[in-house]
Amino acid sequence: MPIIESKYQPAFPFRNGHFSTIYSAKLRPTPKLEQQRERISLPDGDFLDIDWSFAKKKSNKVVVILHGLEGNSHRGYITGQGKVMVENGWDVIAMNHRGCSGEDNLKYHSYNSGRTDDLATLVEILQKKDQYDEISLIGFSLGGNLVLKYLGEQKTLPKKLVKGVAISAPLQLKGSLDSLEKPENWLYNKNFVFDLKKKYKRKMLKFPEKMGASEYKKISSLLDFDTLYTAPAHGFKDAYDYYEKSSSIKYVSSIKIPVLILNALNDSFLSPDCYPKELAEKSKNIFLEMPKYGGHVGFHLNNKLYYNEKRALEFIQ
Repeated sequence: MPIIESKYQPAFPFRNGHFSTIYSAKLRPTPKLEQQRERISLPDGDFLDIDWSFAKKKSNKVVVILHGLEGNSHRGYITGQGKVMVENGWDVIAMNHRGCSGEDNLKYHSYNSGRTDDLATLVEILQKKDQYDEISLIGFSLGGNLVLKYLGEQKTLPKKLVKGVAISAPLQLKGSLDSLEKPENWLYNKNFVFDLKKKYKRKMLKFPEKMGASEYKKISSLLDFDTLYTAPAHGFKDAYDYYEKSSSIKYVSSIKIPVLILNALNDSFLSPDCYPKELAEKSKNIFLEMPKYGGHVGFHLNNKLYYNEKRALEFIQ
């Protein structure tokens, strides 16, 4: 498919990538969306918390929305996207990754950028529900990488699964790590590390035989966290093995249903490998849109509607 020529032209302040990123994450009024929580028991004895939102009329269509690193189902970019979908006849599930719902998960392992088994479990549950004829997926940032990896690694997809959307997705994890470690991204990097260290400390108290204060003190970067926790907790040789095996760029060419990748060119979190132009040009299923503006999940139109929310709806409809 040809690369999609983007029509996104925001107001002047939002043409700055950092401004649009920070405004959208911290200053945008959170769109209101009624949510009902359900807890799903997972095969390994852990749990997954999901938040349902329902269209006014009974719907036969459901969309699963996945948040980014250390996000949750209540973040503005999730409720904003969910609100648009509900208002246009879709039921919505906002999926909280393990340990992100406000309650720590039960196992030593947790979620990561490539762990798709929880998403697969949820999709299988929806596949068996008679009410739904169509299932679509929308992922933001880390969640976008998960959506693309899941769709590309499956030999056969559930029949009801029809579309996917990945927004501000780091398709190449090592490249995105390198981008986040640049001086211009110091604030974002430190914010992620601060949140992850808090979670590490709580988990350390539950699993003292696997985690300790000496390792905790060594964590000063995302690479440190992935080296000391993510890789060993999830069966990787080291952080670089984790990045290599979990990057969706390896799986995108195998995707068998239509997917939209919406990555802004001024997204400071992304490396050049996160814009798979050649793949999109050769594929009938990969629709790549690269707006000049938008930052990281910062596609502002107005506080009630964001460009990514509008585009995801258009693509899925």
